Amino acid sequence: MEARSTPLPSPLLSRATPTAARAGSALAERAHAGRFAKGWLKTFVPGLAAAAALVLATGIPAVAAPDAAPSQDTAGAAQPAAPVEARQGGAALVRGDTGQAVAHYSAALADTSLANDRRAMVLNDRAVAYARLGQTKQAFEDFNQAVQLFPEYAALYNNRGNLLLALGLMKEAVKDFDRALVLAPGYAAAYNNRAGARMKGGDSDGAIRDYTHAIRLLPNGAAPLSGRGLAHLELGRPHAAIRDFSRAVNSDSSFAAGYRNRAEAKLSVGHYEEAIEDLSRAVAFDINNADIYRMRGWAYLVTGNTEAAIKDLSRAIELKPNVAELYAERGLAHGRDGNTAEALADLGFAIERDPRSSVAFAFRAFVHKEANQADVGMKDIAMAVKLAPDSPQVLWAKAELEDALGQRDLALADLRRALYLDPGMKLAGDALERLDGDSTDDQEKPVPGLGINDWQVVARGKRYFAVNRAYRRLSVPLETIGEGMPKLISWELREAPLRNIGLLTFSGGTLKGEHGDEPTEFTAILNVATSTVVAIEPQRQGDKVSTWTWGDTKVTVASVDGVTDEFQLATERPAVASTSRRRYSATRDDGWADPWAEPRPRSRRDGRPARHKPKTLFELLFN
Repeated sequence: MEARSTPLPSPLLSRATPTAARAGSALAERAHAGRFAKGWLKTFVPGLAAAAALVLATGIPAVAAPDAAPSQDTAGAAQPAAPVEARQGGAALVRGDTGQAVAHYSAALADTSLANDRRAMVLNDRAVAYARLGQTKQAFEDFNQAVQLFPEYAALYNNRGNLLLALGLMKEAVKDFDRALVLAPGYAAAYNNRAGARMKGGDSDGAIRDYTHAIRLLPNGAAPLSGRGLAHLELGRPHAAIRDFSRAVNSDSSFAAGYRNRAEAKLSVGHYEEAIEDLSRAVAFDINNADIYRMRGWAYLVTGNTEAAIKDLSRAIELKPNVAELYAERGLAHGRDGNTAEALADLGFAIERDPRSSVAFAFRAFVHKEANQADVGMKDIAMAVKLAPDSPQVLWAKAELEDALGQRDLALADLRRALYLDPGMKLAGDALERLDGDSTDDQEKPVPGLGINDWQVVARGKRYFAVNRAYRRLSVPLETIGEGMPKLISWELREAPLRNIGLLTFSGGTLKGEHGDEPTEFTAILNVATSTVVAIEPQRQGDKVSTWTWGDTKVTVASVDGVTDEFQLATERPAVASTSRRRYSATRDDGWADPWAEPRPRSRRDGRPARHKPKTLFELLFN
């Protein structure tokens, strides 16, 4: 289950007061979009003139006070003091009175004595107001006229590019961002926005290059950090994404989209408790976001807390009552909780709303299996397979029914296929471990020349993983950032008290650096006792090497990219929790992890609440 925010563009109008900037940032947090399954749900805020630093400072000065002197714009030319009517228009835009803002800007433009550069700036501001009103034609007319009057003003091209981007005209938007960067090579907002255009155009590698430029200019800018994290996710690099999202939320602790996106990355690498904490933080800043409730509900569901899952999914349905998949997921939660009637009602409603929902049919089949009616469920499975034969959820449900019908070999094959398509799918991983005690496929062929000692490298689709028969439940994603296949370099197990912590170093490809090609290396921190990948850290780029400082229970990594990460690691002492955590992760007792604040019974491996041991003969016979 996935959900993510699309990267937010820097605002169309890059001149506003600091108060307006904070207001725009708050509005922007409510304008995010989620991604479920494989489809983007896009939302765009074409112009928030009140948001000079929506989530990214653009370097363009705020609207001048009435007695302010002219200032120097980092994205273009020196700006003279604005006319009184223009300043009033800016104030109206900050208040959200967009219609009044247009009236003030129009009054300012009626002054025939305005110099071309001032007129262009007022046209730019009115274009933003028109864009906020949805009057696209008028906005383009103002932008185009302003460009003719003041072609050296970089912000015009950035703003017009954003409007083109909002209309889905990626190539034209990129051209405008290119012009802005020619005029102002240090214009971080234009790099950020061009990266967003490239992301929408499917060029994730190009987007990462632009986001990296923006980050160099604004190391603490949440927008380019979050955008680059999304690009890493799109390219199958969740651990790299986690590092970027962490930097984003550290720079802006109220950045709800950053917490949600980091949660998605953590879910994909199996860090469920930490993902739930991040989603709880995100929902605290955005309490009416159905996508966050849905994502957290799914995380609760796959970890066995069906009661909390049902509550979150029910809240998501309240906010988005017409989404069939929400009813399907709540139906699965009811089914795993033993509430067959409620489960079938939800799933039937989901199918009624969307007769082509393969997930709804698959989940209903699973519910029938839980009710000891696997033969009835096979009819639903047949329909689900017909609709989506390569859906990991369908393959998981199909395997569950095959196991119930005694078809163990078919079940194992389907579970392995599901994990091949979605390596982070916990439902399939848990089922495979239950059936075979093994989440690896002995039939996978290692890639020659890439392994070391007992570690081998296998290819799953376009991604590579390191596997070792000594740690059969551990599969290490080999995230690379440059050209070339990953090759394992070294393997080390730490000494006591961190004897369960291992370091697997591998080549990460070659990057173009300032002095030519630079080879890269990464080190995966592994907990072999819990079969988890704690993190993947950059180890080397060219001549730069990371510095590792070890303690009895933690390690601090001063990375080659200038970022320092600290990890609290599980030790051999039984009193210590069996998970490994980053320093930015809260404990489970901080109130974020379980917002409903209700005690719940410990869950069994199959996801159902554990039954308490009977204390009397009466309980044994009649409970």
